[in-house]
Amino acid sequence: MLRLIDTHCHLDFAAFNADRDRVLEECIYNGVVDIVVPAVTQASWQQTIDLCCYDSKAKNGQPNLYLALGLHPIFIEQHQPQHLLELDQLVTKLKPKAIGEIGLDFYLRELDQDKQQAFFDKQLIIAKQHRLPAIIHVRKAHDQCVLALNDVKLRGGIIHNFNGSIQHAFKYIDLGFKLGFGGMVTFDRSSKLKKLVEQIPLDSIVLETDAPDLSPERHRGERNSPEYLPLVLDAVAKIKQIPREVVAETTTANARDVLNLPS
Repeated sequence: MLRLIDTHCHLDFAAFNADRDRVLEECIYNGVVDIVVPAVTQASWQQTIDLCCYDSKAKNGQPNLYLALGLHPIFIEQHQPQHLLELDQLVTKLKPKAIGEIGLDFYLRELDQDKQQAFFDKQLIIAKQHRLPAIIHVRKAHDQCVLALNDVKLRGGIIHNFNGSIQHAFKYIDLGFKLGFGGMVTFDRSSKLKKLVEQIPLDSIVLETDAPDLSPERHRGERNSPEYLPLVLDAVAKIKQIPREVVAETTTANARDVLNLPS
């Protein structure tokens, strides 16, 4: 049986409140054995914490859920300086698997870029101090992100939903990062993403859904779900023209390595 890791899923969001247990049972049926759940705002940290299992023991018939804690750039106006202190304290207490979801989003022009950069830089320092990887959201800001990572020198992490240039890809890889690909790679029109998957070494790729967003083509217009991760696996295997079993084994090993997840 395939053993897959969804390295980025917002399973704590209200979109899953009605059927979360069913979704988790379907995940096991489809070979998704581990799910990383990144938090996005201070106000939502507790519900993410409550959802995740700290002893890494799944409920019967459900995947392991692993916590990441961070302040997402899209919600930058909600973040306050004291949240950074709270983040540091929670990380000390709870020992999550990563700092995330953090990053820079310069695609949305209305977001304060200076404030984003300040919160990103400070969260990278927290990650370094706790020797944790970072799960990073970055749009239209790859140069700035690479500069920040060069300054801090983390133990690596994941560039979530990667859609930069191949040049940026190898800069991230040189910094110890894996690159996350999800449902968008299943679309016929996603020629740029497919080219990236083709060019990036398999040992630098991890799989993700970003559920409930970014549904694969087969479920276009529906809520995305971690149970659909095998569709991403199949797309990557088809692009790289290698067996899906090889993609599953390698991407799972990549995720375990970069996030220090138990086998």
